[in-house]
Amino acid sequence: MKKILIAIVLVWMMCPIVLAAEKPAERIISLGPVITEELYLLSSGDKLVGCTTWCKRPEAAAHKVKIGNVQEINLEAIVALKPDVVLATVLTDPRSVMKLRRLGIRVVEIPNAKDFEGLCQVFQLLGEITGRESEARQIIDRAREQVLALKKKMAGLARVRVFVQVGANPLVTIGRESFANDLIASAGGENIVTAPGYLQYSREQVLAQDPDVMFISSMGFDGAKEKNNWQQFKSLRAVSGDKVFILDEYLLCSPTPVSFVETLKTVIHYLHPQVIL
Repeated sequence: MKKILIAIVLVWMMCPIVLAAEKPAERIISLGPVITEELYLLSSGDKLVGCTTWCKRPEAAAHKVKIGNVQEINLEAIVALKPDVVLATVLTDPRSVMKLRRLGIRVVEIPNAKDFEGLCQVFQLLGEITGRESEARQIIDRAREQVLALKKKMAGLARVRVFVQVGANPLVTIGRESFANDLIASAGGENIVTAPGYLQYSREQVLAQDPDVMFISSMGFDGAKEKNNWQQFKSLRAVSGDKVFILDEYLLCSPTPVSFVETLKTVIHYLHPQVIL
């Protein structure tokens, strides 16, 4: 009987802790630009007390307290803000995550989604953390409907071969298992790079594979200058056909469910301009 009473007391003592963990966060720190943008999509921007210097979207995020960048964060600044939760990314230093947890601060590591469905799952998780589950589901359902409708328009169309550049000196591209690849495939295209993730590439490889379309996402380099550099290779189909385009780095590499739909429309327009959207 004594053991049963002890068990009941332990369960009773643990309940407030479980409920506290499930209670919607009111003071949030975001360590990722796309996380910050999604918090505003969920009408939770007022709960954001701090974010990184890379968090610039929407404009209101630029006025929030800055606690470092996506890789190096100021632990003292975070502690001073007294957050209910810190939303970390795969780029957050694991040692910083460990130190925050030792200080008793709740840290949720947001998974790195690699396609639209993964993106929706992450968005739903943010909805649960902020107490905006219903709003998250509505946004996701609407985005899914739009993506499905756009994919149907691509049915039966010939695949357009695409190369994506996200770095210069050295040349860096994005292969499979990425947002960029999912966008290209959904838009009726085919990524000429079959290896997964980010990887170095050479101009010789691009010339040999001769893509129909090229996208340049200027992540820390001059996209317009790089586009001009490609113009010397007149034999490339993308160059001769005037099919070298510059895309916003945030939209291509770290979209929200809403921006994924808009970027998909843009990519479809570039790959299949004859399609009426």
